[in-house]
Amino acid sequence: MNANSALAPTDPEYDYIIVGAGSAGCVLANRLSANGKHSVLLLEAGPKDSNIWIHVPLGYGKLFKEKSVNWMYQTEPEPELKGRQVFQPRGKTLGGSSSINGLLYVRGQHEDYDRWRQLGNTGWGYDDVLPYFKKAENQSRGADHYHGTGGPLPVSNMIVTDPLSKAFIDAAVQTGLPYNSDFNGATQEGVGLFQTTTRNGRRASTSVAYLGPAKSRSNLKIETSAHAQRILFEGRRAVGVEYRQGAALRRARARKEVVLSSGAYNSPQLLQLSGVGPGDLLRRHGIDVVLDAPGVGHDLQDHMQVRIVMRCSQKITLNDTINHPLRRTMAGARYALFRKGWLTIAAGTAGAFFKTSPRLASPDIQVHFLPFSTDKMGEKLHAFSGFTASVCQLRPESRGTLRIKSPDPTVPPEIRINYMSTETDRTTNVEGIKILRRILNAPALKPFVVDEYDPGSKVSTDAEILDYCRDRGSTIYHPTSTCRMGNDALAVVDQRLKVRGLEALRVVDGSIMPDLVSGNTNAPIIMIAEKASDMILEDAR
Repeated sequence: MNANSALAPTDPEYDYIIVGAGSAGCVLANRLSANGKHSVLLLEAGPKDSNIWIHVPLGYGKLFKEKSVNWMYQTEPEPELKGRQVFQPRGKTLGGSSSINGLLYVRGQHEDYDRWRQLGNTGWGYDDVLPYFKKAENQSRGADHYHGTGGPLPVSNMIVTDPLSKAFIDAAVQTGLPYNSDFNGATQEGVGLFQTTTRNGRRASTSVAYLGPAKSRSNLKIETSAHAQRILFEGRRAVGVEYRQGAALRRARARKEVVLSSGAYNSPQLLQLSGVGPGDLLRRHGIDVVLDAPGVGHDLQDHMQVRIVMRCSQKITLNDTINHPLRRTMAGARYALFRKGWLTIAAGTAGAFFKTSPRLASPDIQVHFLPFSTDKMGEKLHAFSGFTASVCQLRPESRGTLRIKSPDPTVPPEIRINYMSTETDRTTNVEGIKILRRILNAPALKPFVVDEYDPGSKVSTDAEILDYCRDRGSTIYHPTSTCRMGNDALAVVDQRLKVRGLEALRVVDGSIMPDLVSGNTNAPIIMIAEKASDMILEDAR
């Protein structure tokens, strides 16, 4: 079906249609509607963000497998992870993954963005993007060269400073890492406390931070439970979107642009469903090819994590609180009354960034430290006192693909990440585990440690550590690069995030990253949307 027959004169018309109200989409909806000159339709496949656990920081554990607000994707069997499928939670509600993520605010390294620029992406070097990080921020520690105040996004210092997190920091310093009070400042290397997207002990998703202040604007229309089925084209110009809302199939026309902000999985999926993608794939599923674009869904990257679990000698972990009815009730009451305590912690209290080799220019491993433990994230905490530290390789070489399995938009896509498919990736994970073990065995942590529970002393050689990585490695939830920015034949968008070869269509989300940043992806995605908003408004003049 072509767009001429699909759109009717009675279909509503907007200047901009944004598909996806996630980390990027909520930013765009706020910024594009702010001057009152443009009408904006924001489509979100999931419900409103009314689930109470969205707004409680520790609630991410409750949302890990909550189907109502989570796409709950799975990879295909991963060859280097012994054929295991890896669970891929993705936000499906206002705020998207910023409503269910671990709340950590980590921008990545200056060098990440300079590398984007060196790849030919003019305007995306660190000096170019820093103003947009600052514009977004309402930084609790105040404004300086690296940080801003007065922006929509609250960024706060970690509230909980438990004895284990302090001991981890001291232990890392004992092994030679410098103390770093700001991973988002002059340099990333070192150990310290993470910052979080919270305000007064509550989650500050992009729905809360950006969409909340904009909801009452008459020129912004927000539709929830509105699952985009396809982009509508007239020739090679995007002119609207078809979406399903309940039993109804609806359409809307975009006078100026359609903007995809559905994330690294759903944006390439929607492009392919709409006839933009690898031609042979589309034809195989009976989809008319609007543009044969082999790069759509190509170059998928993700950060992998491998966790070490320690048994704690003192009953001071979250395990001890959750597993004790009275302490659990008291923790809930403390949070309800004062917005303090265990329920305010993010998916990492302390963190560290280090190099696995002195030859490296910048850290290639990130550590997340957690004062609790479990066999699998999102599942019941251990009955014993325990804490966790994980290694995450910051710049994996492995690349994967995202492909539709069906022309039916409700069928999840085929996700192949190909974790640890290169020698560098395998070596980096092994070396990262060895360095993390040195930290966990340093004097400052000795009073708190019974033993290493997982993997334990049975795993000691490089070969055994690599085998453990294959057994237990999992995502740290940072998929990117499936609609990456660039100038080569496989690049999907240009430096202004316009889809190459098409008109009036942009992609604005983590899928446009030329490659992964060295840290958590939420802060960079918000920055991307801030910068894109300016570009879209400039082009509208």
